[in-house]
Amino acid sequence: MALDDSWFTEQHEGAGSAFSLKITGKLSDVQSDYQHIEMFDTTDWGKLMIIDGCTMVSTRDNFLYHEMMAHPVLFSHAAPKRVAIIGGGDCGTLREVLKHPEVERAVQIDIDEQVTRASEQYFPELCESNGDPRAELMWIDGIDWIKKAPAGSLDVIIVDSTDPIGPGEVLFTPEFYSACRNALADGGLVVQQSESPLLHMDILEKMYRSLTKAGFDDARTLFFPQPLYPSGWWSATIGCKGGKLDSFREQDVEQRGFDTQYYNADMHRAAFAEPEFFRKARAGWLG
Repeated sequence: MALDDSWFTEQHEGAGSAFSLKITGKLSDVQSDYQHIEMFDTTDWGKLMIIDGCTMVSTRDNFLYHEMMAHPVLFSHAAPKRVAIIGGGDCGTLREVLKHPEVERAVQIDIDEQVTRASEQYFPELCESNGDPRAELMWIDGIDWIKKAPAGSLDVIIVDSTDPIGPGEVLFTPEFYSACRNALADGGLVVQQSESPLLHMDILEKMYRSLTKAGFDDARTLFFPQPLYPSGWWSATIGCKGGKLDSFREQDVEQRGFDTQYYNADMHRAAFAEPEFFRKARAGWLG
């Protein structure tokens, strides 16, 4: 991370690239028990959350990530009533999940309460569903929670996680996916942010091999733009316990009773279209 008087820059050494936003000032600076959380005002992107020097959330583009982490997986499940979100402390994914009236309970488990408190102050629009009676917010170790979840107690698990380095690395292992599979009922789905297909194919390969080793019957990746993150092209990968990921509740998407800014049935279909380099690589991972 580099910072002068007017620009925040996140440098991606492994990719030989950087991303900058013009800032007008720092709003807060908090060192929690787990990470360094900074908030900035920008000229064109609204508020900006930085954690440990990495861009996390901006007012302008967060809808892309939050909608695509929530709606494709929920509309791919036949009847998603019980949802768990591992991570997601800014609460944007929780807000999107709770737009679905069929969801009866949504538990968000993030280890760092300070991320949520910062989001409540600077991104109140992301936290507008925190008081929903179906929502439960917990600030504990999400990995430990999922390992202790009763077998078959969840329909969808959304892993709104950090990058697979340091403490986040365990979220990309067969052991973690096995715990997720055990917690899911038959037909259950797990989705996890899976980094940039342009820069992180090694991470995607590890995820596919880990999901297969953990016993998931199918896995598919969806792609979407995310300007704030390295390369500006992001992905999420879904694992299915039983059956195949070859359909979604298209009519329900068309008749949904809530607004979205990016997601619709056309974007759902388009998100699962695989670039040729990815198609060839995925065939090798599953072969």
